[in-house]
Amino acid sequence: MREIEQTLPSQERSLWGSIKPYLEKESLAAFFVGVSSGFPYAMIAATLTTRLAQDGIEKSTVTAFSLAFLVYNFKFLWSWIIDGVRIPVLGRLGQRVSWMLVAGVMVMAAVINLALADPNADIVWMATSAVLVGFAGATYDIVIDAYRIETLKPYQLGVGSGMSQYGWRIGSVAAGALALVLAARFGWQIAYMACAAFALPAIITALVLGEPARRRPAAERKGFAEMWAALVGPFVEFFKRSGALIVLLFILLHKIGDTLANLTFRLLFDDLGYSNDEIALYDVGMGFWAYLIGVFIGGVLYAKLGLKRSVFISLILMAISNLSFAMLAAAGHSNWGMAGAIGFENIASGYGGVVVVAYFSALCDLRFTASQYALISAAASIVGRFLTGTTAGAMIETFGYVDFYILTTVAALPGILLFWWMMRTGLVDAAMGTAGETNEREVFK
Repeated sequence: MREIEQTLPSQERSLWGSIKPYLEKESLAAFFVGVSSGFPYAMIAATLTTRLAQDGIEKSTVTAFSLAFLVYNFKFLWSWIIDGVRIPVLGRLGQRVSWMLVAGVMVMAAVINLALADPNADIVWMATSAVLVGFAGATYDIVIDAYRIETLKPYQLGVGSGMSQYGWRIGSVAAGALALVLAARFGWQIAYMACAAFALPAIITALVLGEPARRRPAAERKGFAEMWAALVGPFVEFFKRSGALIVLLFILLHKIGDTLANLTFRLLFDDLGYSNDEIALYDVGMGFWAYLIGVFIGGVLYAKLGLKRSVFISLILMAISNLSFAMLAAAGHSNWGMAGAIGFENIASGYGGVVVVAYFSALCDLRFTASQYALISAAASIVGRFLTGTTAGAMIETFGYVDFYILTTVAALPGILLFWWMMRTGLVDAAMGTAGETNEREVFK
């Protein structure tokens, strides 16, 4: 069985020694690219749900818009291009930097296009525009994830994942809050156009830092055979590992309940009669700080407990958090209830984001970072997003919110049990990639 190791630089056990890893340039880079990664998601997630609900679009149609997220789940189909195709002229800046520029411009153009769409005039074009944002955002994610993993040293995976989650949350929350505030005063078109600027931090970071130091270019591709190898090579390498199919099954299952619940929160808030200001205060504002607390807790427990135990705890917490929304739905319009549900859910999500992203990052082979992380991250939510887009609205209308959120908690159990079994059998270690391999074993205990 392959042993996964981790080298931690010797640092004094002091306050400065604890803070210093967060201020290293690689960790700061993870933060800034995370900001740009988070905002496209907000534009077609809760923000778009609120826009459509306020425009009087029926629930089944609103939840169907979550199918736009499925573009993220198929990004592995073109991720090999990011690894292997060199962009003319811009390619002189480096493979990752040049693609960061192109993908960033694509995202800004797609968000502006969505701003100009009118759901009441043409709901089909609105849906198409949302899918275009999903495609551009997914492409940006491929580049950003590869850049982050290749920039971070192995000992920085925990801290770097935390900083990336801080950035992702700040980007998504800031864009969502800005959109709500501007929409109430100037309309949704101006709101979306202003939010397009959130694509810039990742571009600026890539231009300042340049190509990642740990990048390992694959062999040069010239003919069809080489291009085919570039397409299938990353997946062949992954599935040759011991227990790869079991790991993929876990990736597919672990977030079903969480995804089902998260993509329907705004429908619950709208039906309970919460105003935009209340949503901005509790869901966006309080949720933001709760998420940051969760990220901090995740970083601490990752270092104390190791990857496997910290991931297992996160799976349990994310399942339980769905029950808090069943309680809110049962209680009705309650600011205290909303604060409690949002607080717990975001702490659990922040904690889980750090340790699960660190685990998924460590699964990558550094020769195929973009392709393999695209496959892993896409698989992580495809089942939940498909079920949300095809059945969530109808399930809510049939069973009601209370029973729906209880069902999402039950849906999380298979992933918890499977990871527990993987820990017991050693499959977590056996399937790791070179991105997580160094010289000591502490973090992966």
